[in-house]
Amino acid sequence: MGMNAGMGMNAGQAADTRRGALAGQVAIITGASRGIGRATAALFAAEGAAVALASRDVAALTTHARALTAAGGRALALAVDVADEASVAALFARAEEAHGPVRILVNAAGTVARAPFAEMTTATWDAVLGVNLRGTFLCCREAFRRMTPQGGGVIVNFSSLAGVPKVEKFPGNSAYTVSKFGVAGLSEALAVEGRPYGIRVVAVSPGAVDTEMLRQAAPHLKAGMTPEEMARILLFLVGPDARPLNGTNLEISSNG
Repeated sequence: MGMNAGMGMNAGQAADTRRGALAGQVAIITGASRGIGRATAALFAAEGAAVALASRDVAALTTHARALTAAGGRALALAVDVADEASVAALFARAEEAHGPVRILVNAAGTVARAPFAEMTTATWDAVLGVNLRGTFLCCREAFRRMTPQGGGVIVNFSSLAGVPKVEKFPGNSAYTVSKFGVAGLSEALAVEGRPYGIRVVAVSPGAVDTEMLRQAAPHLKAGMTPEEMARILLFLVGPDARPLNGTNLEISSNG
C-alpha cells in the first residue's frame, strides 16, 4: 500500500511548549493501529514526541491520530506497507516533512499465520517473513540512511521469546519463529554498524502480551502484561538512561 493518508499538526505547532520525557523528539512507530504499537504511540505523544503512526489500517490510524491531537499531542497517520521499499521511503519522507528529522524508530509491525509445517504454503511463509523480517530490514535501512547524516538516533526492533533459543516453541508457528530469530540477529548486526554513527539499536523479545497477535499465535497462553506496560518499557529504552544498551535483546518472560 502506498502513502495515501495523513493528518496531524504542522511541524512547528506547539513545538516550543511541549513537555515530557520525549519533548522535541520525532518518532516513527510501525504497527501503530493496534496493540503495542498503538499504546506506544499514545505514550510517546503524551511524553512530548511528534509521532508518525504507520500501518496498513488507515481508518484505525486516523482515528487514533485524531484522538492524540485532540489531547494536545502531535500525531500523523500514514499508511504503509513495510514490506514495500517505496512505501517505507515515502513513510520517512512524509514524517520528516511534517515533523522534522526522525530520531526514534519503533518497529512494532508484525503478523502471524499458523499452519502445520508440511502444509505451510510458500505464499504464507513469504507473507510472514515479508512483514516481520523484510519490513524490519527496510525500515531500519531507511532509518540508517536518514539518521547517519543527522547525528544518530534509536531503533527498537520487536523480536519475541519465539525468537530466543531454548525457549519453548509451539506447533504451527514456524514462519513466525524464523522471522523473529531473524529480527534478533539483524538487531545485533545493526548495533555494531550503527555505533560509529550514533545509532543505537536494541531488540525486545516479549512473551505473552495481551494482543490480538498473541491470541492468533498462542491462544492457549495467558497474557502476563498489557500493551501499555510494554510501551512504558519502550519509553525507557529510547530515552537517555538506556544509552548504555546497544545490541541488547531484552527478553521479557511475562506469562501469567
